[in-house]
Amino acid sequence: MLTKTWFITGASKGFGREWAEAALERGDNVAATARRPETLDALVEEYGDAVLPIRLDVTDRGAGFEAVRKAAEHFGALDVVVNNAGYGHFGMIEELTEDEARSQMETNLFGALWVTQAALPIMRAQGSGHIIQVSSIGGISAFPTVGAYHASKWALEGFSQSLAQEVAGFGIRVTLIEPGGFSTDWSGPSATRSEENPAYAEVREAASRRPSAKDPGDPKATRAAILKVVDAEEPPLRVFFGKAPLGIATEDYESRLATWNEWQPVALEAHGS
Repeated sequence: MLTKTWFITGASKGFGREWAEAALERGDNVAATARRPETLDALVEEYGDAVLPIRLDVTDRGAGFEAVRKAAEHFGALDVVVNNAGYGHFGMIEELTEDEARSQMETNLFGALWVTQAALPIMRAQGSGHIIQVSSIGGISAFPTVGAYHASKWALEGFSQSLAQEVAGFGIRVTLIEPGGFSTDWSGPSATRSEENPAYAEVREAASRRPSAKDPGDPKATRAAILKVVDAEEPPLRVFFGKAPLGIATEDYESRLATWNEWQPVALEAHGS
C-alpha cells in the first residue's frame, strides 16, 4: 500500500492522537496540529521526520489555510484530512451565553469548514483525497444539556453531505465519523459548562442518568477502524463508531418517520392544489 499523508487537527489527545499513532505505526506521514505543539513532542521523538507538528487554532481561518499549505508542501501530497478538533459545551439552551454559543460553533463547525476549504484546491489538483469529519451520534440525534454541541455537529453533517456531492467528480471522498460514548476526556477537562439555572435541576438530573454512557468504547480500538475507513475503495459517507449509535439512530428515525407519516395529510394540505 502506498504511503499516505494525513493532516489531523486536535492531534494532542483523544481520537486525533490515536489516529495519528495508527497512521505513523504503519509508515504513513502525519501533519499533526495542536494549539500547543509541545504536546506533540513524544510523536516527533518516536517517529521523527514522518511527523510535522504544527501549531493551530482552528478558529483562525488564515492559520488553517497556512497550516494545510505547509503540510502539503512539506510532504508533497495531502491524502487524508481529519477534522477532529472540537469540544463539548454543557448547558441548557436558556443558559447559553452568546460567547459560549459562538465559541462552540467557531471550533466545531467553522474550524472544520476552514480546514476543508483549504484542503480542497490541493485535493482537486491531485484528483484524489479523503476528508474525514469527526461528527457524533449527536450529529443526527439530540439530548438535553448539550444543545450547542448538537447544533455544531448537525451543521457539520449538513455541509459535509453537500460537500460529498460537490467533490465526488474530482476524486475526493468525504466521510462523517459518528462515535458514541468513548473513554476520552470529552465530558471532563476538555468540556466547558454554562452557569446552571436551578429551574432545570430535574432535567439535568434526568439527563445524568442516561444509560448511553455506561459502556464507553475504547479509543485505542478505533485505530483499526479508522484505517479500514481511509483504505476503503468506496468509503462510506457516514459510519458509526461504538455499540450505542445504531440503536439510538434506529429509535430516533423510526419515531421521525412515524410522525411524518401521521402528519402527511397536513403536509399535503399545505401543498395546495
